[in-house]
Amino acid sequence: MSDFDSNPFADPDFSNPFQEAPGNAPKATPAPSQQNTQPAIMKPTEEPPSYSQQQTQQRNEDQARAQAELLRRQEELEKKAAELDRRERELQSHGAAGGRKNNWPPLPEKFPAGPCFYHDIAVDIPVEFQKTVKIMYNLWMFHAGTLFVNMFGCLAWFCVDASRGVDFGLALLWFLLFTPCSFVCWYRPLYGAFRSDSSFRFFVFFFIYICQFGVHVLQSIGITGWGTCGWIAALTGLNTSIPVGIIMLLISALFTALSVGSLIMFKKVHALYRTTGASFEKAQQEFATGVMSNKTVQTAAANAAANAATNAARGAFKPQP
Repeated sequence: MSDFDSNPFADPDFSNPFQEAPGNAPKATPAPSQQNTQPAIMKPTEEPPSYSQQQTQQRNEDQARAQAELLRRQEELEKKAAELDRRERELQSHGAAGGRKNNWPPLPEKFPAGPCFYHDIAVDIPVEFQKTVKIMYNLWMFHAGTLFVNMFGCLAWFCVDASRGVDFGLALLWFLLFTPCSFVCWYRPLYGAFRSDSSFRFFVFFFIYICQFGVHVLQSIGITGWGTCGWIAALTGLNTSIPVGIIMLLISALFTALSVGSLIMFKKVHALYRTTGASFEKAQQEFATGVMSNKTVQTAAANAAANAATNAARGAFKPQP
């Protein structure tokens, strides 16, 4: 077989460059490994938490909160219904008695003068604003009480220093003047604003009450000769008499507490005012409507128009010279 495999015509000196050496056999190339097309799956070392139990617990908590909210709203509605029922019965009783009678200030029946206003926070003021109005009423009483005590403090100062008669006189005047004026000028507008949701009365209250706050600050300072036992006047009185000075220092603390309380309540009322939907435009409309619906204004306007028409007619028909 070797004779058939050899080429008789081959050149003995020719060497095939592509022929491998006798000792170097061609290396077999390894077959490509078959790729695994299955996705890699990692076995967890721990079991996943049970989400169904957590969801059930969360659902139960949400249902409990929703039920508590419904109960709270139901209680509020029941309170409002009871309040409305009580107001209706109150109005019916007042109507049967011939209308609402003034009950403030509470004076004895045999007193020569009678009450000037009707004042009942539980009847006139909505439930959500009653607490604020009660606080403002207590603040007004605290203001009146402070002025009353201030009068006696200035009297004690006048007893130890005869040159302080002006302070005592002014203290008496402030008590007699500011006590009723503060009730009429800023508490009654606030009472009416919350009762009828009046933007105009809110603006009246804000304007007057900010002036009242300025007066409280001046009374706390206590400039001598102004009729207030403020800090400056108290320190001056302390040099004259220690017991009188201590009394005046306590009154100064009352004026300071009154100033702080007035500022806090002013901010609170302003925050409530912003939630009621009141505005300056509504205040203008209420003022115009109130002025035009006033019988006195209508009568004055009618008389002015009649006089103008009469004068114009006389001027038109007056014979020319």
